[in-house]
Amino acid sequence: MKKVVTVKRRVLADNEAHADVLRGRFAASGTLVVNLISSPGSGKTSLLEATVKALAGELRCAVIEGDVATENDADRIRALGVPAHQILTGGSCHLDARQVSRGLAEGGFPEVDILFIENVGNLICPTTYDLGEDFKVVVLSVTEGDDKPVKYPAIFSRAEVAVISKSDLLPYVPFNLDTVRGQIASLNPEGAVLVVSSIGGDGMAGWIELLRERLEAKRRASR
Repeated sequence: MKKVVTVKRRVLADNEAHADVLRGRFAASGTLVVNLISSPGSGKTSLLEATVKALAGELRCAVIEGDVATENDADRIRALGVPAHQILTGGSCHLDARQVSRGLAEGGFPEVDILFIENVGNLICPTTYDLGEDFKVVVLSVTEGDDKPVKYPAIFSRAEVAVISKSDLLPYVPFNLDTVRGQIASLNPEGAVLVVSSIGGDGMAGWIELLRERLEAKRRASR
């Protein structure tokens, strides 16, 4: 057991070192980096599509996509005229800082204002891996049930923002928003909770404003 723990610590320490290099790079360029984490099918890519559309002509965005297989999600983002690079993990359940570093080099991105990292669909594995991001966002769709924060407390306690997606389906599914808000508040009292519909547009203005505010705050801090 001690060997297992030691190996894991070394892996995380190595990842942290690479993440620190990325963080310095992003600080120098004034790029806001957002790490999106969720279960498969929560609507992360749909949220990204609606986000880059809303910011088009205002802020320069790019996306790194993490998936076990296929370029489908990256293709959806590229179709909107936004630079996107797909990282195929070949079975790994999360991205790490080295992969992000290589992805940036291979993607050849221009200088951007916001870099979104859409992590592999999983509420457990990506939680402990720092990717040099400014903050983590956990996306929870109303179709997943309202018990997820207490079932997966690590990510809900570490994510600075929780986005409740597919809110247009609330009238049709057993999902209690007050219950979820209470669970998240107990795990992360300082965390923000946003309720959105990428399809209908409800709540998107608040999400977009949060991104603008976080970008401006990062740039003020680096002056």
